Amino acid sequence: MGDPVRYRCAGCGNVTRFDVVAVRRTRAFHHYSLAGELTLEDESVLDEQIVEVTCRWCGASGATVVEIGEPSAEAASSG
Repeated sequence: MGDPVRYRCAGCGNVTRFDVVAVRRTRAFHHYSLAGELTLEDESVLDEQIVEVTCRWCGASGATVVEIGEPSAEAASSG
């Protein structure tokens, strides 16, 4: 899958806290210890669908929460 998506709430300006509901289809190696404890290894996402994104600050969802691009390296280093 590609780079992670970033979100912005147009209602309150939040860009850091969101509840994201997603449906994923994954492939993983299941490694069980002799005691029966499971460890997932080499997990990869084969398909992912975002169902809903809700702002943690104001509770807005739907068209109010929009995807944004990654900040440029220049903007990140000039702070």
